[in-house]
Amino acid sequence: MPESRVIEALLETQSGVMSAAASHITGSILIHYEDGARDSILEAIRLLDETFYRGIDIDGMIPASRESLGDSLLKMTAGVLARSLLPAAIRGAITFFRALPLLFRGLESLGRDGRLNVSVLDAFAIGASMYRRDFSTAALVTTLLGLGDLLESWTRKKSRDSLADSLAIHVDKLWIRKDGQETLIPMRELEIGDEVVIRAGSVIPVDGVVVEGEAMVNQSAMTGESEAILREPGLSVYAGSVVEEGGLVIRATAFDRESRIHKIVELIDESEERKADIQNRAEKLADAIVPYSILLAGGVYLFTRDAAKAMSALLVDYSCAIKLSTPLAFLSAMREAGRLGILVKGGRFLESLAAADTVVFDKTGTLTVAVPSVSKVVPFSGWKREEVLRNAACLEEHFPHSIARAVVKQAEIENLTHKEKHSTVEYLAAHGIVSHIEGKRALLGSAHFVFEHGEIVPTAEQKKTIDRESAFHSVLYLAIGDNLAGIICIEDPLRDDAHDVVCDLHGAGVRRVVMLTGDNAGVAGNVAAKMRMDEVYSQLLPEDKAGIINRMKQERSVVVMVGDGINDSPALASADVGVAMHGGADITREVADVVLTENRLRDIVVSRKLAEGLMRKIYRNYAYIVSLNSLLLALGITGTISPGMSALLHNMSTIGSSVFSMMPILDTKNEEEKR
Repeated sequence: MPESRVIEALLETQSGVMSAAASHITGSILIHYEDGARDSILEAIRLLDETFYRGIDIDGMIPASRESLGDSLLKMTAGVLARSLLPAAIRGAITFFRALPLLFRGLESLGRDGRLNVSVLDAFAIGASMYRRDFSTAALVTTLLGLGDLLESWTRKKSRDSLADSLAIHVDKLWIRKDGQETLIPMRELEIGDEVVIRAGSVIPVDGVVVEGEAMVNQSAMTGESEAILREPGLSVYAGSVVEEGGLVIRATAFDRESRIHKIVELIDESEERKADIQNRAEKLADAIVPYSILLAGGVYLFTRDAAKAMSALLVDYSCAIKLSTPLAFLSAMREAGRLGILVKGGRFLESLAAADTVVFDKTGTLTVAVPSVSKVVPFSGWKREEVLRNAACLEEHFPHSIARAVVKQAEIENLTHKEKHSTVEYLAAHGIVSHIEGKRALLGSAHFVFEHGEIVPTAEQKKTIDRESAFHSVLYLAIGDNLAGIICIEDPLRDDAHDVVCDLHGAGVRRVVMLTGDNAGVAGNVAAKMRMDEVYSQLLPEDKAGIINRMKQERSVVVMVGDGINDSPALASADVGVAMHGGADITREVADVVLTENRLRDIVVSRKLAEGLMRKIYRNYAYIVSLNSLLLALGITGTISPGMSALLHNMSTIGSSVFSMMPILDTKNEEEKR
């Protein structure tokens, strides 16, 4: 965008600025500067206020982006009416100067890329009109192109803003405590280490540690936990959480570039690069059509010697509507997904969701509830039950997986305090934890990890107990020293909607639904039978899950992987579409292509329906664009309508296809009722 280049150039003239990059997509500016120049640069940025942006009118016809759409349209209409009252000679001169940016844009595109594209076609049509001294047609085309640019800019910005707004934390000012006094400051003045005061009903705008107060905090936006939890001095809180009862004073440890809103802005920027294959094909097709439009116009003129008919062929093309409507459809679908609690990180993932024939689920935390519970603790080797649970909780409190939370929560329920009494903890993904307790090696994890990696040998009696419990539960093993200290049996109930989701996926055309798990074959088999899975794989390591996904892809399957734990990350990255439950580990949400922010498993089905509806909309748009513009071409070439009318109807059809692209795909009310 021209405005971005102007802002960059102005900032780079400031002392101490090494480089500047302005993004029209998100309204953000990235500046690399020398030490000591920060304050002067911030002051320069503050001068780039709304008045400055109104002054930017680079190409002479697109109103400044900070104006409302209504004001921009009103100004454009007033300009057209005012010009119509002027003498013909003056109107012609104004048309010439207003057309110059479009002519230069076409010449620049032709010179830079050496290809005929939409900008070249526009320049060709305007230039031909002016050569024929048909200033009325040239003025109409220039105005319509300006209107098209305005609507495109507005609709893109509105779609992106709506997508970001659905997830952003809206906090402009906040209270901080300094020297015992509370002060209201703008969010931009906050510094690491400041003590932020949060009261009941307020959103926590920063990551931090509680230094004073107690409160019940709803962390569902961050962790997916449906119930508020107690936060007190020494415990961490996260941006996006809400204080339901009580009040807190929080020492800020992360915000701004590490905050949730900044991650969203980065995500939207990156999503522009993650275009769907069909979107890339549409853009290439749009440019590929241009030479044929020019050849058609030349052919019409050679056969008819009628410049007006040839102009009609130039002024009606398929490329504008195709190039605009397809990305708008994807942006609108991503916005609609966000409103339904589904964060999609790029258009190509929606296309893959629509084409998927295989959906793979992790079991724990995905098909089962996000908060499993401890059903039984069985001690061995002279250890007491409470000691086994206390030591396990002490090790597990450092890790975010749902099973770890279940162990820690059970210790809290039983009032078993577990202050640090172990050495440095090492976590091996999907294997377990290695540490030392009272000078003895401690292992906590799966049977494979403890018995094979840790070389712990259970007694015959222990093995008998393990076999009995593992047939019905997921089992966590704790070894201290050279002996098995005990096992923790985890109750892992299925989600209420899990069975229906699998059935709905089959009904939606998914050829096979598969379950992958690190659990033993007995537990996995019981769950798979209840779920009516097509395939089940048990006792898997992370690399095993990724290997299965890659094998499916080699079989030409389009694979969607759904998971929540650290151990699912390799498989999520390997799949065509990785889907993460929001209550899972942070790294899982980072790796995933789609995040279910409400932790509803049924949203997998909703995502599929939305993606399929999007593809139907795009193909219907293609049919509409081709049929209507073909009709306009025929009417223009035969002389039934004038070139000006051809241009008007063509641009109206482009606006119509864009409006259709932005219409909702799903019946939101109906989807909400099904949840």
